[in-house]
Amino acid sequence: MPEQHHSAGECSRRSFLGMSATAAWAVGSAAAMAPAGRADDAPIIDCHVHLKHGDAAGTEWSADSIVELMDDVGIARSIVFAMKTTTVRSIEMAAAAVEKYPDRLIPFLYGLPSYEIALLPVVEQAVTQQGFRGIKLHVGECTLAEYVIDPLLRLAGTFPIPCLVDVSGNAAVAARLAKTFPQTPFWFAHMGRYNSTDAAMTDQFIRLAEEFDNVWLDLSAVGLPAKIGEAVARVGARRLVWGTDGPYKNPTAPEYARAQLDNVRKLEISDEDKRLILGGNVARLLNLK
Repeated sequence: MPEQHHSAGECSRRSFLGMSATAAWAVGSAAAMAPAGRADDAPIIDCHVHLKHGDAAGTEWSADSIVELMDDVGIARSIVFAMKTTTVRSIEMAAAAVEKYPDRLIPFLYGLPSYEIALLPVVEQAVTQQGFRGIKLHVGECTLAEYVIDPLLRLAGTFPIPCLVDVSGNAAVAARLAKTFPQTPFWFAHMGRYNSTDAAMTDQFIRLAEEFDNVWLDLSAVGLPAKIGEAVARVGARRLVWGTDGPYKNPTAPEYARAQLDNVRKLEISDEDKRLILGGNVARLLNLK
């Protein structure tokens, strides 16, 4: 019956929130007792790693190859997800990867509408029962219009879990999402658009982070690395999250990942800010132990 389903859903959400609150207290207490440490000895967390890319070939990377790359570069943990596939298949792929490396990989699901099944119960089950910690969305495969995506974003805000969203530079769409769903943390990919050298567009996304507390900036594949330093000065470091958008062979996967790390490590900002950006912020938001 509908009433019974609603009650179960509310129970699941309460259980999720309860576990998150307990973990947050533990993380906060540990952080209060521990020294800040240098940026180069704090755990690095990659917030943007593909089990399956959204490129024309739908390039796939195995969990083994991702963890091997992490070991080579010095990355402690990575958020993993699959694109160019269904939500259900993305859950299967990420769950299998995390089952193999539960202490290294963190699962996000891919939010994509389906003609075949109702997806909100699937997403809720993935979050409350399978340990999924966020949602990936990409305007290249899913319109972000309110009549399509809003129910999913509303559900994300009830937990809450972050949504890593690629809006392909559309700051107006990003602003609508942030304003409509204040309880949902939005990580806008690439500080706006993949590898963009459009300074004015990047500034729009920095301004969004200044205006909305639920806007975070994903620093993977940023075309103007100097803008990261500007974002730290204007927004602060606590809503900036580092990632690679990898694995990507350019020229090799380890070299590409190290170049992405250098975008932050070479900035003239404090070691504490680097620590937050390179992993501390993700650990805080996701209540990682």
